[in-house]
Amino acid sequence: MKLYETLLSQLKKEPNYVSDNGEVKKWVVADKARNYDSELLSLLLGNSDLRQTFFKEIQNTTIFLLEDFLLFIEQKNYLNDSYTQYKNKIGLTIGGKLLNQRSEAELVWPYKDCILEGGQTKEDQKRPEIFFNQTLAQDEITQLLDPKVLTGYKRYGKFPDDELFHRDAELNEKRGLPKDTITDNLVIKGNNLLALHSLKKEFAGKVKLIYIDPPYNTDNDSFGYNDSFNHSTWLTFMKNRLEVSKTLLKDDGIIFIHIDDIEEAYLKILSDEIFGRNNFVKTIAVRSSTPSGTKTAHKDKTIIKQKDMILVYKKTDNIALNAQYVKRKKWDTHYSLILKKQPNGNYCFIKLVDELVRLNILSKGQKLDDIDIDNKAFKQYYLSNMNSICRLQSHKNKDAEKASRALKDQVYEDIKDDNIVGLYYNGQVITPLSQGIKKVYHNQKFVDDLGVLLCDFWDDIDFQNTQNEGNVSFPTGKKPEMLLYRIINMTTQTNDIVLDFFGGSGSTAAVAHKMERQYITCEQLNSQIELIDTRLQNVVDGEDQSGISKAVDWNPQKPTLEDSANGRYAHNNYIYVELKMFNQTFIEQIEEAKDSNALLQIWEQMKEKSFIAYNIDIKTQDANIEEFKKLDLEQQKHVLCEILDKNQLYVNVSDMNDSRFETTDEERNVTNAFYSKK
Repeated sequence: MKLYETLLSQLKKEPNYVSDNGEVKKWVVADKARNYDSELLSLLLGNSDLRQTFFKEIQNTTIFLLEDFLLFIEQKNYLNDSYTQYKNKIGLTIGGKLLNQRSEAELVWPYKDCILEGGQTKEDQKRPEIFFNQTLAQDEITQLLDPKVLTGYKRYGKFPDDELFHRDAELNEKRGLPKDTITDNLVIKGNNLLALHSLKKEFAGKVKLIYIDPPYNTDNDSFGYNDSFNHSTWLTFMKNRLEVSKTLLKDDGIIFIHIDDIEEAYLKILSDEIFGRNNFVKTIAVRSSTPSGTKTAHKDKTIIKQKDMILVYKKTDNIALNAQYVKRKKWDTHYSLILKKQPNGNYCFIKLVDELVRLNILSKGQKLDDIDIDNKAFKQYYLSNMNSICRLQSHKNKDAEKASRALKDQVYEDIKDDNIVGLYYNGQVITPLSQGIKKVYHNQKFVDDLGVLLCDFWDDIDFQNTQNEGNVSFPTGKKPEMLLYRIINMTTQTNDIVLDFFGGSGSTAAVAHKMERQYITCEQLNSQIELIDTRLQNVVDGEDQSGISKAVDWNPQKPTLEDSANGRYAHNNYIYVELKMFNQTFIEQIEEAKDSNALLQIWEQMKEKSFIAYNIDIKTQDANIEEFKKLDLEQQKHVLCEILDKNQLYVNVSDMNDSRFETTDEERNVTNAFYSKK
């Protein structure tokens, strides 16, 4: 309420705005505002908080945000924090109307102009949520999103010194980041929206890749918010988090959002709005299941789901992707010739099929289509002769084409600076098989083999047998390590920063660790934090040989001299911290309560230690305690959660020295070290 009180105090300085009983004449103020009255604007500009809220600076010009001001004075006095200015419709709007008249479109929904705190700590929990309107509840939002105190600090692995957080200046210089950037891997327990805002000071503009696998908003996933606007709640939830995640990306950064078709279309439009339609890269379709088992029971009523989607957005045009290849399933029959250079210096062609018959790899009468590409003898042959097995194809080198056609039925050598830069025959270029040999993943290893460029349909990754990856059990939703490897390899280099703020079972962190990328992962569900911690300990100890471990030769316990010289495994560690809870502690106690007596005991503790919402009177609550007892258990839990001030769920850094929050010396030291405070 601070901003509203500030506004009232400032307006009352002008007698014409005040009635005889001392109330501000809102209709007079509104009329003055609509006419851009200089007297009113001078009053508003005279207060720094009001100036920051209701004005915008553009090229040394101060612009009055009229609509925000009118919304504030007309609604703040009698509408609670669940107010939304958007109508209860979901759709495309132009100029506030649900019409499709121009190419620009905006997705609107109830509570779009709000911040959803989103505080689940249990996967099976259905929790009512408060929405903070971004104009009406600016004070509350500022407090909600302030950086948080860190607690529960622990580090796992071998650290070079006793610093709480390391800032490797040499490494930062190599990767083009400020020399004092934290270089530790981080696991953060707590609400991911608040964690992201806490990361801004240290990591804004520094993250190369964000991969997230958020709840899909299906009937049985972890997005169990008990709200009549479930679809709107999900959109608000995602909007709040995507907006701040964009600020964390580097200019050449990129984000991958894993989703299914329940919300994909809406998420695409929302992401267009946040990241810019021009920054949309592609939607990747990933085959995530097979048409078998119980999922096919309703095949006569629906089309069985077999895929997920991954929305990909860049921050700017500066991205540079590393092309990915997958193993060919069949021989490319265009490669049908063998080019040999004779002792006299001339070239000749022989047919590949004839050579394979001679070597007994094919039988007489068989064609190249009949080749088993995984035949051991054939594979050994084509890998040994990749520079002579070839094909003819068109090209754009007009000079070479002309010279080649002049040498009818002879091979033309295109020579530049005494080097052969290309071979041509009758106008066509001779392309060796070696150009098609790529590093591909096969049988849990990366090998040199025939590769085909990976595009926007990924059907080669096994989603069905991930239950043992990471040596942790996460039956639903665990993403294959190979999927994360591909995304990280496509978009980053060694030591780049990778962020996943829906940590889940820790797949992103585990893969990034094995690939020697710095990672930050956030998770608030207690059960999943335990999985992440266990999984990463297995990685650090070298006990996790699942997933991509064998493919990348992950064995940190036995570094070679070459590894040591190159600094490999130097950062084989991670730091675990938690956002320090305050009122959130009471919420978790409320959620765990088994009966009314336990809740009554929690209420007594709340009266003594918690921060109560400003509009709640404790004496009134106590006076109605008998009515409270008549409610069922879930209703009682709801009432107690509503009594708590949601702005005090976690402890802000600005409140760290307030004795009421009981911050320890260790917590202050860790917090100051993280935020670089002296």
